[in-house]
Amino acid sequence: MRKSAIAALLLVILGNIGVWALWNRPVAERSWGGAISGVGYTPFHPDKSPSKGDKASAEDIEKDMLALEGSVKGVRIYSTTDGSEQVAPVARKYGLPVTAGAWIAGKPEIDEPEINGLIKLARDNSNVRRVLVGNEAILRADVTVPQAIDYIKRVKKKVNVPVSTAEPWHVWLSHPELVEAVDFLAVHLLPYWEGVPADQSVDYAMVRYNELKTKYPNKHILISEIGWPAEGPWRRGAEASQVNQAKFIRTFLNVAAQNKLDYFIMEAFDQPWKREIEGTAGTSWGLWDAWRKPKFPMIGEVTELRNWPLLCGISIAVGFLPLVFFLWRRGGDLKFGGQIFYGGMIQAVASVLVFSVSVASAAGLATTTEIAWGILLFCQLVLLAVMLIDGLELTEVVWQDRFRRKFNPCSAAPAPNAPKVSIHVPCYNEPPHMVIQTLDALARLDYPNYEVLLLDNNTKDPAVWRPVEEYCKQLGPKFRFFHLDNWPGFKAGALNFGLAQTAPDAQHIAVIDSDYQVHPDWLKATIPHFDRPEVGFVQSPQDYREWGHDLFQRMINWEYAGFFHIGMIQRNERNAIIQHGTMTIIRKSALEEVGRWGEWCITEDADLGLRLFEHKYEAVYMPESYGKGLVPDSFSAYKTQRFRWAYGAVQILKHHWRDLLPGGPRLTAGQKYHFITGWLPWFADAAHMIFGIAGIIWSIGLLAFPKYFEFPPNVFMIPTLSVFAFKVGASLWLYEARVKCGFWDKVGAAIAGMALTHTVGRAMWLGMFTSGRPFVRTPKCENQPALMQAFLMAREEIALLLGLWGAALAIVMVFGHENRDAFMWSGLLVVQSLPYLSAFVTALINAFPNIKFGKPRPEPTEVAGAGAAD
Repeated sequence: MRKSAIAALLLVILGNIGVWALWNRPVAERSWGGAISGVGYTPFHPDKSPSKGDKASAEDIEKDMLALEGSVKGVRIYSTTDGSEQVAPVARKYGLPVTAGAWIAGKPEIDEPEINGLIKLARDNSNVRRVLVGNEAILRADVTVPQAIDYIKRVKKKVNVPVSTAEPWHVWLSHPELVEAVDFLAVHLLPYWEGVPADQSVDYAMVRYNELKTKYPNKHILISEIGWPAEGPWRRGAEASQVNQAKFIRTFLNVAAQNKLDYFIMEAFDQPWKREIEGTAGTSWGLWDAWRKPKFPMIGEVTELRNWPLLCGISIAVGFLPLVFFLWRRGGDLKFGGQIFYGGMIQAVASVLVFSVSVASAAGLATTTEIAWGILLFCQLVLLAVMLIDGLELTEVVWQDRFRRKFNPCSAAPAPNAPKVSIHVPCYNEPPHMVIQTLDALARLDYPNYEVLLLDNNTKDPAVWRPVEEYCKQLGPKFRFFHLDNWPGFKAGALNFGLAQTAPDAQHIAVIDSDYQVHPDWLKATIPHFDRPEVGFVQSPQDYREWGHDLFQRMINWEYAGFFHIGMIQRNERNAIIQHGTMTIIRKSALEEVGRWGEWCITEDADLGLRLFEHKYEAVYMPESYGKGLVPDSFSAYKTQRFRWAYGAVQILKHHWRDLLPGGPRLTAGQKYHFITGWLPWFADAAHMIFGIAGIIWSIGLLAFPKYFEFPPNVFMIPTLSVFAFKVGASLWLYEARVKCGFWDKVGAAIAGMALTHTVGRAMWLGMFTSGRPFVRTPKCENQPALMQAFLMAREEIALLLGLWGAALAIVMVFGHENRDAFMWSGLLVVQSLPYLSAFVTALINAFPNIKFGKPRPEPTEVAGAGAAD
């Protein structure tokens, strides 16, 4: 590795350490050095859940009491039938008093065993000092206040310890009759659930405590639950975090000691099983985690992740080999800024993945939870992979030091005995005047030895093809016309027919679409590249004309330009360009060697290019423009064309997958990389369609079944939004570097590209599960669509757009007042809707061709040399 690469490696690693350290910088909080008065205790370890019928074991309780010994002075339990009844005798061995509770649900089959168990527990264990008949049963409306009072009176007759029930502060304030029935008030003070910011929460709890104390001065008050979660959604101003939990607990313990409060911290140990009933926040109230390790120190500084140095080290280890491989392979061709930029991206992706996995590993062990997190992690992995692919292209474009495979056009006059070229022009049902213009341009070629075969394929109306036939006769013997009726194989079939009719002495086959007007220098500038026998085909970019007057056509012209002046140039560096049919010239012997055009595939051009690479031929890509065609006239035609390209890409991958696998000998690593990663964003479009539908369904679940649905963690939502922002920024940066258009043309190209997301996604899904879709031509010279037609062209996209917007609005209206995660989720839904909005906007622009937006650059009048990459 070069010194610059080593320096980049060290800087990236140091930067990663700095980011982890900055994010986890220690926070100084008030320390606590004493024992805790009491903790709520549920005796379930991570592998058990009462909702599944599990019961706590005496062995597990013994381990827990040992963990609590010396740190707490008492415990509170919530049930007498789930194994918790074993807590009191075990706690007695450790000198711990117990406040026992019966779980009241308003169902006799549950309540009666609980009450009987509570009475027995209090009678049989001297360390049971108080009992609680129910836990928030009135709040949940499981029982009425009179029912609760009856239960309390019944228990009071049977035990010799104080009796109460546990409810939030406002229940006690609202029901003085309940206060009269109990021996003391057991109040829950949980500011997090009320949306109080962490730095105000202890003061808020004391206000509520004093309010009760003032109203009921003759009743002892036990704070039976008070605490803060380390994880969970925002509740208005309340943020669940490790630092906030430590801040709340340590501050409260000092206040409690100062005011001699009677309390139980909620709770001893994290309980992953509570995710099913309380969401993420319900799992993380423990002072110890689910594996019985302290979550934060009571003395000294606090960090959000105590183990961040370990996670940072793991992220460095995960990113190290890819980082070294990148710097070793590409460091010599990139400027130092590019090495730092992409090296930083690799390390950032490694850190995000490590952090995500660490969060997932602490999320709980329920099967549904594991499945959900597994899917989220996989989706995040795909998103980050797409970002790395886009980032590498951006890096190579912006910071590439030199081109390794740059081909310049030949400017010398061709010799009289120059190799003969047979130019094939396939067409189907094309406007005669357009095809005649194409033939006129071919007649002006500055090349001594060529023929033109016009292949009219299955056009039914003689009025369409006969004028072209007559015009070919007028142009002389160089031009031959063939009309094919009921000919199989689509465009490939017509081209194979043309190959059979080609002049025997022709050495090269050139193909152009029937709307292309070529520059006279096309063959003169490109044919000399075939002097090298390893060259199988020479490709020039697709380019377009007559788009400057129409905003829709202007947008899609610049969208096309991005591929031909960015992607193709970078693919050419690894001899991995896509052959795209028009403006291509193929060595005739190579075409015959690889088996002619593939009639099985609707993208026969890309398939042929890949087969030529598999036979060890090279390609030459010249970014100079030597021909201009017509862009589609309608959004519908634009979508049809891209659908065919995407569907054909899946066909090719299914057909050539063995050669694209690692170890396949027929393709180089660079070719495999580009043919896989070049189409991976289209698979991301397929995933986007599923994500959009899933987002709507998930939102319905959040609204209708909040007990079973919760907002995805920010650890997934934030990277998803960041990847989208990166893709937009990278696209504009790439266009600025390579495509010579104005800012608003860049924006228009981005909108046009996004507008195809749904179309591409549908094509990819259909391509994965079907085969044999027919070849559909892209219409040219169509009439402009009416407004209603614009809605019809984007009807599926509009339906999804309205679904996502409706879901986002409903989520904000229902949850936005108390949960900031609702805005994050709604923002994600809106971002998911942008491709569908783009489709609608593009369709409307197509319907109103006179719309003007931005200041367009004038359409180039010269063909040769336009768009050259220097």
